Amino acid sequence: MSRSIGYARCSTTHQDTAAQTDELKGAGCVEVFAEKVSSRAPLEKRHQLRACLETLQKGDELVVSKLDRLGRSQVEVINRLADLQEKGIHIRTLDGLINTRGLGRLAPLVIGLLTGLAEVERSLIQERTRESVEHRRKTGGNLGGRPRTSEKKERLVLRLRGEGESYRSIRDQTGVSVSTIQRILQNQEVAS
Repeated sequence: MSRSIGYARCSTTHQDTAAQTDELKGAGCVEVFAEKVSSRAPLEKRHQLRACLETLQKGDELVVSKLDRLGRSQVEVINRLADLQEKGIHIRTLDGLINTRGLGRLAPLVIGLLTGLAEVERSLIQERTRESVEHRRKTGGNLGGRPRTSEKKERLVLRLRGEGESYRSIRDQTGVSVSTIQRILQNQEVAS
């Protein structure tokens, strides 16, 4: 009897696999493997994916929320799909993009096209992000991160320290963090 086995993955500690796991169970998965690991992590570091792949048997179906859960690149996803198909294992995505049981031998071609499109989109996003950062650099826009301490506050920090004030006292008087105070003083020493 064939089984549906689910695999859920999220990349960051701010994300949670609970929603994916619930969706996979709702889609008929009898077992779900879940982990928090970067999509760029190699298979050796994706312990739950390895365990999931080892559990699958001929006739089983691997269910994922999206195709990108299975690999870092188009080549890796296609190779994984080919390996699974050779073993008689099907793949289905919950987003409706793919169901290899119905595609038969055309599945690797379809998967290749879909993951290729995803890589093109990722590349376009990176390009747009670079263009945006470059535009903000040229026009003096905000590039993110913490704003630089004003020169007036830096002079005040230097004056207070010159008067013998402690880091904590300077922090309380200026509202500047101790680490920033240390950086300002180090920069002053380098400049001297």
